[in-house]
Amino acid sequence: MATSARPALLIVHGALGSAEQMAPVAEAARAHDAFAAVHVLELPGHGVTPAASDAESDAAFSMPAFADVIASRVRELAPQRVLVFGYSMGGYAALLAEQMQPGLVAGIVTLGTMLAWTPEVAEAGARRLNPDGLRAKVPAFADALAARHAASGGWELTLTRTATLLRALGEAPPLSTSSVSRIAASVRLLVGSRDDSVTHEESQRFAEAMPRAEAVMLEGVPHPIEKVPLDLLLLQLTDFASRLPE
Repeated sequence: MATSARPALLIVHGALGSAEQMAPVAEAARAHDAFAAVHVLELPGHGVTPAASDAESDAAFSMPAFADVIASRVRELAPQRVLVFGYSMGGYAALLAEQMQPGLVAGIVTLGTMLAWTPEVAEAGARRLNPDGLRAKVPAFADALAARHAASGGWELTLTRTATLLRALGEAPPLSTSSVSRIAASVRLLVGSRDDSVTHEESQRFAEAMPRAEAVMLEGVPHPIEKVPLDLLLLQLTDFASRLPE
């Protein structure tokens, strides 16, 4: 089967996110001719996609499991070349998938992806994922999460599982400046200058450790995907796609 010179774009959401949340990005990407096709992947335990329960929950809702889900979806799209766009946690999972299977994808673009995890950083993030605290402090956000994850086990379960995932990242981060040297794909790490979670310096340090990576700062851009200008994001994605080796 012949493959298109244009890559397919696979979009992966971030922590507490869903496929529906990334729909505006997908719609904007489909309006361009830079991609042969545009797909959105929803990770288990998010949105309308349940994860395994009970004893299997920690294994199913983990960064290695998410990386495996991405790898499986990429293989389903073969022989089409795939460019993965991962927002926040989705970018980490995409990089891990490529680290585990070098040559899996044609390229990876991340946005707002924290790469330098420590136990202290992870614990601070996990403590913010308390359902009662979120409901009291930001009730509108809690309501949005409740609606978003009603079909995958409930927002409280998603919060609890995400907190466990973060602590696991802090204790034993699978990506390091040493391990990412195995990533064979072209990579662009995007970080907004107003992102209060990720720094350009952190992204630059990891980019320098990869064979074909660069870190790009987006002026004036904050962390929430809903506040990222779509035209600016699409400019980065289409430019990156045009530079991928065939």
